[in-house]
Amino acid sequence: MEQKSGCKPVHVSLGCFFFLCFSALGLSAERLCTVPAGPVTVPENNTVDVLVVKISLSSDVSLSVSVNPEDLFYLRGDVLMVKRGLDYEALSSPTLVVWVQCSRAGSTSINESVEVLVENINDNPPNFAQSHYVLEVNELTAVNSSVGLIQATDVDSEPLYYRLESATDKYFRLENVNTPKIVVKSLLDYDVVQKISLVLHVQDTFNGSASNEPFFTSVASITVHVKDVDNRPPWFQPCLRTSLGTAKLCVSTGYKGRVNLTEKEEGPLVLEPGPLFAKDGDKNRSEQISYRILRGNEGNLFQIDEETGNITMTKAADMVGPITLTVLASQVNNRDQFAVTQVTFEVMKKSRNPPRFERERYEGFIYSNSVPESTILRDRSTNRPFRVRARDEDFASGVNPDVKYEVQYSSYVNVTSDGFVILKRVVKTESFALQLRAVDATTGESGTAALSVQVIPAVAIPSDSSVGYRPGDMALLGLIMAALLVLCLIVIGFLISRLWKRNGSMEKICECLGPCLRSARPWTGHRDSLQYTNNGFQNEGDVSGRRGNNVVSRRGRVHHCSTCGVYTNHVSTPNPSARTGRKGRVDDYDRADVIKRRRKEGQKTVWFKQIEDSSDIEVEIIPDTVGRVEEETEEELEMDAVVRDPAAPLREMGNENREVGEQQDTQEKMVSQQEEEH
Repeated sequence: MEQKSGCKPVHVSLGCFFFLCFSALGLSAERLCTVPAGPVTVPENNTVDVLVVKISLSSDVSLSVSVNPEDLFYLRGDVLMVKRGLDYEALSSPTLVVWVQCSRAGSTSINESVEVLVENINDNPPNFAQSHYVLEVNELTAVNSSVGLIQATDVDSEPLYYRLESATDKYFRLENVNTPKIVVKSLLDYDVVQKISLVLHVQDTFNGSASNEPFFTSVASITVHVKDVDNRPPWFQPCLRTSLGTAKLCVSTGYKGRVNLTEKEEGPLVLEPGPLFAKDGDKNRSEQISYRILRGNEGNLFQIDEETGNITMTKAADMVGPITLTVLASQVNNRDQFAVTQVTFEVMKKSRNPPRFERERYEGFIYSNSVPESTILRDRSTNRPFRVRARDEDFASGVNPDVKYEVQYSSYVNVTSDGFVILKRVVKTESFALQLRAVDATTGESGTAALSVQVIPAVAIPSDSSVGYRPGDMALLGLIMAALLVLCLIVIGFLISRLWKRNGSMEKICECLGPCLRSARPWTGHRDSLQYTNNGFQNEGDVSGRRGNNVVSRRGRVHHCSTCGVYTNHVSTPNPSARTGRKGRVDDYDRADVIKRRRKEGQKTVWFKQIEDSSDIEVEIIPDTVGRVEEETEEELEMDAVVRDPAAPLREMGNENREVGEQQDTQEKMVSQQEEEH
C-alpha cells in the first residue's frame, strides 16, 4: 500500500488545546478518571473490536470520546476499543492520540489522552516495475562490466535481497545480494549464443525460509540479446575451425587445380576441394568480399574476378611444373579484415586416353553368411576372388600407377587399390548393384563400370582351415602342449627317483658291462689292456684262407654275468692254452696274474676259455672275491718290502711290464699257430 504524507488533522490540534486548558482547571478539581501512562501499541491488520486500554473511573462518572482520529475508536463502558482493522501503510501517521472526556454532574469535566502506536507488520511482497525486461549486450563487452540495473520496491521494509537463478548465470552475475546490478561474468560469443534468458528473484527477508517470520518474494524474467560485432576476418571455405585462446580461427588447406601444357582453357578453372570462396567469419553477417592475386602470377597467366573469386587463364602455360598463387580476400568496407590462401596449379602434358575398365558390366558372388572383410567371388563353383582392372592406353603396358578405384552408390563393399572388392558389412538382401570408378589421380580423368553382386546360399562357404588357425585353436593347442610338458616332467621325476633308489644296482650293471664293451673294441696298441686282434680279418681280400676264424667268431655263446645278472654276447679270440691239459697250469697262472693286474687298475676281470674239441670260446667274468685274499697278502708283503727297500716297487714294476710283454708275445704266437692249424 502507498504510504500517505501530510500534517496532523485539525481535531488533533484542538484536542491538544483543550487538554492544556482543562488540565489547568482540573488541577484544583477532583480526579474523575485515570488513563494508564505511556503509549499503547496495536499491531496493524488486527480484527474489529480490539481492546486498546481500560480507563479507571470514579463513581457516577461518564466517559465519551472527544477526539477520535479518523473515527477509528469507540468506548465500550470503561474500555477504549478499535472499530476496524488498522493498516500501517494507509495511516497518515503511525501514532494516534485519542482524547477521552470524563464528566460527572456538579463537577467540571476533564479530558484524558491515550497515545496509540500502530505496529508495522510485513504483509506486502516486493514488486518489480515490470514482469519482463529486455537487455542488449555487445559480444565484445568486457568481463565485470555492468549491463543493467533492475530493482524492486517494497512498502513494508528495506533492504531487499536478490539472486539470479543458478541455471542461467553462466554468463552473468549480480554485483552483490542487495544491489541487482547485472555484471558480465564471462566473455560472450555471438557464434555460440545469441540470446540468454535470466530469472531474477527478490525476497524481503534474508534466508526467510529458514526463519519463522513471514516473508514474500517476487520474480522477474530478463532476456539478454547478444549483438554481433565485426570482429573476425573472412574465412576461405572449406576450413577447419579451431581456437587459439579466446580467438576463433578457421584454417584453410588451400586449393589445387590442373592445366595442360601449351593449352589455354576457357572459363573458370576447376579447383579442389571446391571453387575459391570466402565468407565473413562473423556469424549472420554478410560483409562484401573482394579477391586479389598477390603473387605467383609471373607472366600474367591467370586472372581473378574480384567479386566471385573465379580464376581464368589469359594464355597457355609454356612450362611443365607447379604454379602457386597467393590469393587475398578482404572486406570491402573494412580492408583490415582480410585472409590469404594458396592456389596451386599443376601444369602437365595432356592425357590422350582416360582409364577404362576391361568390361562395362561385371558380376560377382557372395555367400549369404559372409562376414565383413570377405572377398567378393568371381563365380559360383570356385572360391576365386573377384578383381577388376582398368587400362590406360597412354602407357605402353596399359597399367597406370596413378589409377585409384572407388565404389559409388553402395555401402556394402569397398575396393582395394589392387582392384579386389571387399565386403564392408553383412548383406541382408538377395543382390545389390554398384558402380566402380577408376580415377587417374594425376589428370582427374576417370572411367566407370557396373557391378552386380548375387547373394548365394551359405552351404558352399569354404572352410577357414586353409586360411590359418583361429585364436581359439591356438589357445587349445597351447593348453595341450602345457599338459604334455607337465606329464613329461612327472615321468622324468619318477624315473630319476627310481634310479636314485637303485643306484647300487646301476653301479653293478656298469661294472659288469664295462669290460665287455671295452674288450669288443679293436686293438689299440696298449699291451696292458689284454685285448687281442683276429689277424684273419685284417685283410678283407684274404677271405678263403681265414674262413674258419670267421665262423668261430660268429658262433659266440651268450653267457650270464654272475655278479649283476647281465647276459653278454661277447665273442673273443680262442685261447691257445685251452687245447691241452698240460697247459692248464699255465691258464691258472695267467688267470691269477690277470686278476691281480685288473684289480689294481680297478677293472673287471674277464677270462677267455676255449672248450676242448670245439671252436667255441667261453667268456667268464671273474667275481671280485676271487683272489682277493691273495691280493691282500701280496699287498702286505709289498708294503713290507717298500719299507725295507724304497726302490723295490720301481724295479718290480719294470719286471712286471717285461713279463706282461713276454706273455702277450707268447700268446700271439700261439694264436698264430692255431690259425695255421685251422
